[in-house]
Amino acid sequence: MDQHLALSARDGSRTHTPFQITDFESVASAIPPPGLTRLSYLVAVSAIALNSSTIDTTMLAFTFPGQGSQRPGMGQPWVDHESWELVDEASAIVGRDVGELLLTADAETLKDTRNAQLTTFVSSLMVLDAVERLGVEPSLCAGHSLGEYTALTANGALGFDDGVRLVVERAAAMHEAGLSSPGVMSAVLGLEDEDVETACRRADSDVWIANFNAPGQVVIAGSPEAVAIASDHAKQLGAKRVMSLPVSGAFHTPYMSGARDRLRDAIALAKPRDSDVPIVSNVDAKPHDHGSEWSTLLSAQLSSPVKWKQCLQTMAENGVTKFIELGPGGVLTGMAKRTLTTARTLSISTPDELDKLIEWIGEAKMPSPELHEGEHLFAVERLVVSPSAGVFTPLSSLGDGSRIKVGDVLGMVGGNEVRSLFDGILQNFISVDGERVTAHQPIAWLRTV
Repeated sequence: MDQHLALSARDGSRTHTPFQITDFESVASAIPPPGLTRLSYLVAVSAIALNSSTIDTTMLAFTFPGQGSQRPGMGQPWVDHESWELVDEASAIVGRDVGELLLTADAETLKDTRNAQLTTFVSSLMVLDAVERLGVEPSLCAGHSLGEYTALTANGALGFDDGVRLVVERAAAMHEAGLSSPGVMSAVLGLEDEDVETACRRADSDVWIANFNAPGQVVIAGSPEAVAIASDHAKQLGAKRVMSLPVSGAFHTPYMSGARDRLRDAIALAKPRDSDVPIVSNVDAKPHDHGSEWSTLLSAQLSSPVKWKQCLQTMAENGVTKFIELGPGGVLTGMAKRTLTTARTLSISTPDELDKLIEWIGEAKMPSPELHEGEHLFAVERLVVSPSAGVFTPLSSLGDGSRIKVGDVLGMVGGNEVRSLFDGILQNFISVDGERVTAHQPIAWLRTV
C-alpha cells in the first residue's frame, strides 16, 4: 500500500536544497549522486522542474484539511475513479464501510468526530493519489489538525495502514474525552489575536484559543458556558461575528488531556518514520522531517492551539508561493488567501478539478532566460512523467519536434493518459513503446518555447 499511496517512497531520500540546471541534456546523461539510482535522479530533476517556474525560486506546498471540512456526499464524484480503491482498503483496515459514510451519511452523522476524522482523512488521501498520478509533487506540506496525519501518511512518515488506525484511535480518544469533559468550539471573526486572548481571560473560566487560522479568524474552545461568556466579551471588543462550529468537543485545549495520554501510546506503536518532504507542525509552526520528532508533536497537538496562520507564514518564508489544498471543503484555501495575499492558491476535492490543476500549473509561465556569456540561467527543458505504473504506449501521431500544449496527451500507461503539464516542443520519448514503467518515471522531454 505504501508504494501506491506514498509515491514518494523512492530510492534514497530527497534533498530540498535549491539548485540550478543549466544544461538538461548534460544532467540527463550525468552519473547520479551517490545513493540515487539513475531513475531516482531523473525523477528528482523532474520534480524540481515541476515545482517551480524558475527551478530555484518558486515552490509548491500541499495542505490537508481537518475536521469540519467534511460534507454529505463528498465521496460521490470519486466512486468510478481509480483512487476509490483507497476507500475499500480503509474499510478493510477498520472493519467499517467507509464508502457508505462518504456516500450516504448525513451532516449529523458526519459531525461525530469518529466519522468526521476518518472520512476527511481518506478523502484527502484519495485526492492526493489522483494528483500524484499526474506527477505533481510538493516541496513542503502541512495539515490542519487531523490534516497533519494526512500529511504524514502522504509523505511516508506513516504507512497507509498505520495512518488509518492512528486516525481511528485519535478520533475515539477525542470522542471519549469530549464525553467526559463536554465542550464546544466557536470561530471569532474580525478581531486581532491579542483581543481574542483578552476575551478568553476576561471570561475567567475554561475557555482557550484553539486555532490561529488566519488574520481576523481565531477559534476558541472550552465549556459551553465559558465559550458563551468569552464570545460576548469578543463582541464587546469589536468582533464582527462569532460562529459555533459543528464539532463534538473542545479540541486543542486542556479538555483533551485524557485523549493525549491514550494517543501517545498509539503513536509510539506506529513509530513515525522520517518523511520524504518536510511537514510544518501545528504545534511550533516549524518544518520537521524526522520521525522521532513527530511522536511528541502529534501528542502535544491534541491539547495545544493549532498555529495555522503561523504555519502558512513559515512556508512563505521558506519560499513557497503556490498552495494546493487536497481534500473536501476548500477552507484552507480561504485561509491562505487571507494570510498570504500574494500567494497563488487552488483547492482540489473532485476528479473534475484535476483538469483545473493542469491549467493552473501551466499558468506559471517561465520567464525568458537571461543570457550571460552564452550560459542559460534557467532550464528550458521539462520532463513529462508517468502518472502510474504500467505499460507505456506513445501516441502514434507524435514524433520528435511535435508541438505540445499544456494538457495534451502524449500516450497511455495502462488505462491512464500521460498528459503534459507544459507547453513545448517534443525532443524525444525517454520511454519506448511497450516499456513497463513505474509511477513518476520520465516518459518524454520537452523544450519549452
